[in-house]
Amino acid sequence: MNCGIAIFPSKQVQDAANSYRKRYDPHYNFIQPHLTIREAEVWDEQKLASAVDHLEQMTRAIAPFDIDFNRFSSFYPVNNVIYLALADTNAMLKLYQTLCKDELAEKDKPYTFNPHLTIGQKLGDDELHDVLASLKTTAIDYRSRVDRIHLLYQTENGAWTVYQTFLFRG
Repeated sequence: MNCGIAIFPSKQVQDAANSYRKRYDPHYNFIQPHLTIREAEVWDEQKLASAVDHLEQMTRAIAPFDIDFNRFSSFYPVNNVIYLALADTNAMLKLYQTLCKDELAEKDKPYTFNPHLTIGQKLGDDELHDVLASLKTTAIDYRSRVDRIHLLYQTENGAWTVYQTFLFRG
């Protein structure tokens, strides 16, 4: 089973992101706007059970926190992705380091964790530059409370759905 871990931001942030994703993100129909904590990976039942136990234990000590989106940015030239960026990534980095260790450590990851909310991907170079130039003039000020994470799995049609939600209880 293909599994991953994500945060779904507030409805306000999701609505704003979807206004762009409808046009610029081919994954729009497969998953709602999210911040990926752990990339998708194929897990067997044993790994899934181990992950659930690990997440149950880890989320007991995590306190809810707020994140603020304050601009559009891009991973260009590494990847033609446009995203909503966070004003401060420290809380998300700490969350990642807390959750993605031991049995959930990401081995051989080609890039460092950079929390973001994708609004456009798989764009050509010209389209990416045009869209990003337009978006950079847009004022962004969204806040979202992070008080849970979601363990997701991918269905046969490619859509992602929640397997289990873990509330922060710290």
